[in-house]
Amino acid sequence: MNTATLLWGLLFSSIGLGLFLYGKRKQAIVPIVCGVALMVFPYFVSNTLALVVIGIVLVAAAFFVRI
Repeated sequence: MNTATLLWGLLFSSIGLGLFLYGKRKQAIVPIVCGVALMVFPYFVSNTLALVVIGIVLVAAAFFVRI
């Protein structure tokens, strides 16, 4: 693990916490699921590029997917 992976993981986990709290307050399932996924996936992905791509996709999904 390098510094970039740790910092990207911290950034995406922080965004995930915000999304989770927002989804819980608004009772919306998509932000809750994306928030939990953003908080958990950095533990399993060690490649920095993959971490950034997956994180961007999850953040975009939280804003663009409406159920």
